[in-house]
Amino acid sequence: MINGAHVILYSRDAEADRAFLRDVLRFPHVDAGGGWLVFRLPPAELAVHPAEASDRELYLMCDDVHATVRELTSLGVEFTEPVSSAGWGLRTALRLPGGGVVGLYQPRHEVAHGG
Repeated sequence: MINGAHVILYSRDAEADRAFLRDVLRFPHVDAGGGWLVFRLPPAELAVHPAEASDRELYLMCDDVHATVRELTSLGVEFTEPVSSAGWGLRTALRLPGGGVVGLYQPRHEVAHGG
């Protein structure tokens, strides 16, 4: 019945963020028309956490957060916080050119996407 998920990031500079996803993170993409890029994401998971109000977060996952931070920093990516331990994994966050922030983490738990 459900065959995928579509994540939308709202940005103050969508063109710069699209270039970042294309050129820095090297996500494969299609042009949906007129330069409107839609990116293929790595395998994904969905978790539901308890909270007082509905909200959402986006975390990209990696196998080695320290190596990934070093590589992305060498490409000019700004990280908004140092790597820290959060029971479920090692986490940090990177700033998109448009000003948004995306989490990055190395999970310590078994992953649902299988690899």
